Amino acid sequence: MNDETRPRNRRRWLAAGGAAVVIAAALAGWGVQAHGGRDGPSQKDMPVDAAARGAVIAAICDRMEAHYVFPDQARRLSVELKARAANGAFDRVTSAAELADTMTGTLQAVLKDKHLEVRYFADALPADAGGEERSAAEVEAERVEQARFNHGVAEFGRLRGNIGYLDLHAFGRPEATAARYAAVMALMQDTAGMVIDLRHTGGGDPDSVMLLASYLFDKPTHLNDIWMRGDPAAVQRWTDPKVIGPHYGQARPIVLLVAPETFSAGEDFAYALKNAGRATLVGATTGGGAHPGHPLRLTDHFMMNVPAGRSISPVTHTDWEGVGVAPDIPVDPDKALERAQVVLLERLVAAEKDPDWQRRLSERLRELR
Repeated sequence: MNDETRPRNRRRWLAAGGAAVVIAAALAGWGVQAHGGRDGPSQKDMPVDAAARGAVIAAICDRMEAHYVFPDQARRLSVELKARAANGAFDRVTSAAELADTMTGTLQAVLKDKHLEVRYFADALPADAGGEERSAAEVEAERVEQARFNHGVAEFGRLRGNIGYLDLHAFGRPEATAARYAAVMALMQDTAGMVIDLRHTGGGDPDSVMLLASYLFDKPTHLNDIWMRGDPAAVQRWTDPKVIGPHYGQARPIVLLVAPETFSAGEDFAYALKNAGRATLVGATTGGGAHPGHPLRLTDHFMMNVPAGRSISPVTHTDWEGVGVAPDIPVDPDKALERAQVVLLERLVAAEKDPDWQRRLSERLRELR
């Protein structure tokens, strides 16, 4: 699948006219849709001087100290960033695009947090850009962009052996994904097991993570807690048995495909189901970004994503930040789908009572081995 048919990556933006469209795309890329590589559509670059660099650096320090999930680390970053600037480390940076890349690299190198990122926008940003509140125009622009990619539901169907397959490229907003997940589950309701492909799931809305997970459990299950800086306590997150589509339940096996490109909300889903014992993970260790947050405006042409919270498992009492989610069955991600079918078919063959269907499942299993 080429880049034109995939949602924008968390490190991508739309080079589109209109502040609402630009900001909506930025919000989408950082929090709702994510997939692909680092490079985005080309924008007209602009030169930056010492004053512009200084303004961006000062704003980064301010936003980090005010919002970053670990205040002590934010203060340490500010000291380090200002010291490097004073020593001329950024003096050779003369373009806006290069400054965004340089700041991103520096932030991630110092704090090892892959959600930290600075972006440059050729179109000037409104004074109220970013944050948790979005204007009506931004909401609508985001909806249009997400609709082009079916709000993250890329593909679904059946594999041979009556195995369901769902390919997710993002966890869209729950108001859009609810009906889509219900439709998927209606088509999956007679399958004997399911593969959920997270290899290209780079991010999304945590409420949709819980929504999809709710279809896969028989009773309310505590999957994780979300703590945001400034909140007195973490919010417990449980599956909800009241979904609008048919329950898949937890008797049938689930395999999740994971890869280094699996990030943020994709990792949230994988980590929660793995720790709950609900799914087997096949593939390679995920990207390692566990801190939720939101984009904040820095200057007229720069924004940054500031991680402001933590996702904490009730099983491990920690998260996957910096280490990723390890698969139960390590395999080259390009071969993970075949391996997942083998895992499921082995279980199905062992449990099948119908001799003819068991034979046919065994034949398919031999083809895959």
